[in-house]
Amino acid sequence: MRKFNIKTQIHKLYTLTMVGYFRIAGASWVALLALRGFSLLEIGVLESIFHIVSSSFEIPSGVAADVFGRKRTMVLASLVSLVSGLLMIWSYNFATVAFAIGFSALSYNLESGTREALAYDSLKFAGREEEYNKFASTEMMLYRITSSTATLCAGFALWLGYRRAYLLDIFFSIIAIGIACSLKEVSAAELGNADKDDHGTANAGIRCRLKNVITESWQFMITNKRARGIMVINALIGAVSTLVLFFLQAKLPLAGLKDALLGPALFVMGLGAALGAKVVGYFPGWKYGKYIMISGAGVIFAFAMIFTGKPYLMDLGGFIGSFSDDFLEVRTDIILNEMIPSEQRATLISVNSFMFSLIMIVMSTLMGSVM
Repeated sequence: MRKFNIKTQIHKLYTLTMVGYFRIAGASWVALLALRGFSLLEIGVLESIFHIVSSSFEIPSGVAADVFGRKRTMVLASLVSLVSGLLMIWSYNFATVAFAIGFSALSYNLESGTREALAYDSLKFAGREEEYNKFASTEMMLYRITSSTATLCAGFALWLGYRRAYLLDIFFSIIAIGIACSLKEVSAAELGNADKDDHGTANAGIRCRLKNVITESWQFMITNKRARGIMVINALIGAVSTLVLFFLQAKLPLAGLKDALLGPALFVMGLGAALGAKVVGYFPGWKYGKYIMISGAGVIFAFAMIFTGKPYLMDLGGFIGSFSDDFLEVRTDIILNEMIPSEQRATLISVNSFMFSLIMIVMSTLMGSVM
């Protein structure tokens, strides 16, 4: 067995989360597009395009991570994010922005499920998979704090303009590439689950592994009704919360909030998500239905507050909606990882994101038209 420092691996994954998500342009993309003259309907359509691309590549990207390696996929995700930033700088109309948005979605696809799979299997390799609950909660909290800090810079991003703001995002993408390159790969074979080809030979070729991942993942989804239900419910609640936050970037200034206060307002909402990710660890014995009830009520409240036209109530709604979303999301992630086989982990976690993308395709344009 090769040497493996699990603490270093986990700390690198935490650092990658903080570096990879500190993107002031990406965090303020709705406000930046609105500043460039795009309407809320156009922004809603662009969000739909993001999720159309995402739904098309979500599962294939998870399969790629399971077949070709999670580390390579993480590196590629950061590279594609860098390309997306360059394309956004060069964009000049709706079509070119949509093209850049497509690359952003692909970057998200490549990373979605891959980080979680690598973390879980790394802990399993070290014989410490029971610590994944702590990782999932901490990683989500760091993600929310980092992305919220990036939104705190919304006013700065607007002052810089979209080109210079995306240049800063590109700088952090370069750092993320370096961190991803230093990660250690953990294969199914090292976990005692060596792939077999049709003749029972270990370390089967890519074609056989690809076939196995797809067929076994499909079989898991067909036979596991509980997993399907968890994915759908989590996607529905997450979609409402996500869209509320997206459109609040544009709605808060229209409600009278000063540009200088937009960043702090979005930061407060992000802290709600970080709190939700942290608090969930204190209720491990709750049934999943209780998480659904609390989170569902929270996002409904958040949606209703948008129509009050009062910035402080809208921000409160965003805070509670963010809390509710991550409160359910972290618990969902833990439950699914406990249910999913290591060989198909990235693929099946990507199926969860695929469900979210399908719902977002419809809801993005719909909510954009009623806002």
